[in-house]
Amino acid sequence: MSTSHKHTNSLIHETSPYLLQHAHNPVDWYAWSTETLEKAEKENKLLLISIGYAACHWCHVMEHECFEDEDVAKVMNRHFVNIKIDREERPDIDHIYMDALQMMTGSGGWPLNVVALPDGRPFWGATFVKKEQWIKVLGQLSQLYAQEKSRVLEYADQLTQGLRSINLIPPPEKDEPVSLKELSTSVKKWSQYFDTFLGGYRRAPKFMMPVNLDFLLHYGKLTGDPEIEDYVHTTLRRMAYGGVYDHIGGGFSRYAVDVKWHVPHFEKMLYDNAQLISLYAKAYAATGYPLYRKVVEESISFVCRELRSPEGGFYSSLDADSLDKKGVLREGAFYVWKEEELRELLKGDFTLFADYYNINDYGLWEEDLYVLIRDSSREEMAKKHGLATENFEQRIHACKEILFKRRESRSRPRLDDKILTSWNALMVKALIEASRYLKNETYLKMALMTIEFLEGAVVRKDGSLFHNHKEGNSTIAGFLEDYALLIDAYIHVYEVTFEERWIIRALELTDHCLDHFLNPTGDLFFFTSDQEAVTVRRSVETADNVIPASNSVMAMNLFRLSCLYPDRNYGHTANRMLRTMRESILENPNSHAHWMHMPLFDAYPFREVVITGESAHDFGRSLRHHYFPNTLFAGAIQEGSLSLLKGRIQKDKTLIYICEAGACNLPVSSPEEALEQLRSGS
Repeated sequence: MSTSHKHTNSLIHETSPYLLQHAHNPVDWYAWSTETLEKAEKENKLLLISIGYAACHWCHVMEHECFEDEDVAKVMNRHFVNIKIDREERPDIDHIYMDALQMMTGSGGWPLNVVALPDGRPFWGATFVKKEQWIKVLGQLSQLYAQEKSRVLEYADQLTQGLRSINLIPPPEKDEPVSLKELSTSVKKWSQYFDTFLGGYRRAPKFMMPVNLDFLLHYGKLTGDPEIEDYVHTTLRRMAYGGVYDHIGGGFSRYAVDVKWHVPHFEKMLYDNAQLISLYAKAYAATGYPLYRKVVEESISFVCRELRSPEGGFYSSLDADSLDKKGVLREGAFYVWKEEELRELLKGDFTLFADYYNINDYGLWEEDLYVLIRDSSREEMAKKHGLATENFEQRIHACKEILFKRRESRSRPRLDDKILTSWNALMVKALIEASRYLKNETYLKMALMTIEFLEGAVVRKDGSLFHNHKEGNSTIAGFLEDYALLIDAYIHVYEVTFEERWIIRALELTDHCLDHFLNPTGDLFFFTSDQEAVTVRRSVETADNVIPASNSVMAMNLFRLSCLYPDRNYGHTANRMLRTMRESILENPNSHAHWMHMPLFDAYPFREVVITGESAHDFGRSLRHHYFPNTLFAGAIQEGSLSLLKGRIQKDKTLIYICEAGACNLPVSSPEEALEQLRSGS
């Protein structure tokens, strides 16, 4: 049965779920395009650019208060050409206007609303704005443009110059690598902000920041710094205990609004969960803690159950909001519980469950709603209740199954079903690392299914990439993040399969980036290809955030590929990139954590583990599940093209070579002997 709508705008022709959510607003929305900017030029109208994403709670609130309101729409349609952008589809545009907003206001966020000249140069910006204020400010801006256009043009020019200048990375003061001493000093300074009791930083809201924790896990492993190691594991444990983790269905929400990781913004993003799966898998390999293994397994179950497409790709996110029992769209409605409902469902096990997950003042969110949160280990809680740990686990598991079944009958959060190349690459890597560190071949099969899907869905005939895919359509050219993260995924797939086609694909994409993304000075890469149209500037993304910067990923890719192909110039480019960033890394380590892996590759031995012969795969499995962050695996059963493999394959023998910069120790014939070399540093 079709539903009639009073209003329909041009977004009805888009594929982004976020844009489609606005297709029946009375606002005359357009998608970002050259044609839309030409329309604004022709009509001499300002651009009103509103950027958000499908899982964004405050984006929905502003839509309801402003963009669904006919009085607001009249003002917007009369004075502006209105552009709605999905930030996940167009991170290139989002980068520019987020920088502009931060320059104008000192802060950022979504929804991101900017007013710009018809050519795209911004001069005003804000995040969430209430209806009355929105109408007022839009009237003032349109009047200002009509009466004092020269003033607006002058400010837009100044802001544009600023946007271009902050995008430039100045030459380093010292043209030398980052030393271990400098790195350690920087980490020490950074650690002053660590919350050593609850994990994360000493503030709210609390973001998981897997990029930072991944580096600190690496740093702690190599340096043996007990304070850093303790901080990492405190944070990982508290996150897994917190309400930011979904104890019933697995997976993480985006962040917690409080200091104890209790109440999340309930949206669940693919990129968060992919990186956290990788992180917890590595932490499990480093420690053997059962909690970490459980988090990995439950999070993969969540992602595959709720975000996996039938073709093998992964969708982007689940919304924070869902319908409550009254049919009202409410944040977290799908995930929270009332005490009486828990009592009714769990019966005799309620007391045990309520003690474990704090159905008390500690776990209370708002009104009479609870967000499940732990603050004790299973062993501590079992002992408190006089139970064997195994029996305690069985009873809690039975409770969770009952609650999961009840929750499945609730109205579900909305799904953003677009498939993004970069985020899918992160998920491929997550599955590879889970298969490797948990010794689970099923995860490897899932990773291979996804990488094969990407090969067919987002790789163009000329070998370049699309950024997005939905229902058989790919429309947006790939950005550096797509190339960098997919190259990284290819390298990881090669390390566990020893199939050279994956490393060859990594080479092909790397060479494409060198041809079309590298800046003229040869020290960093642009976010957009030289084959695409650009507004305001070509951005250079260098700061690591929740997702690592595309440049830091490329630098790491080039370094790792240089170990496999020393005859290519990749290592030189990687080194130039790192030296260019040295001051930024040392001054702001919290924003450059992914970059900081590379100085550890210099400070400590970085080894290529080369395995050749009939049992190469079995030997590889025996070694790869250990956490050795300064290693790269290569191998072949028969002759391979990599220079590391040349002359190292002997008939009827499986041999393991531990190499540094291509120079190899004498081969050994058992994983135990290789493991001894890796542990001893010899």
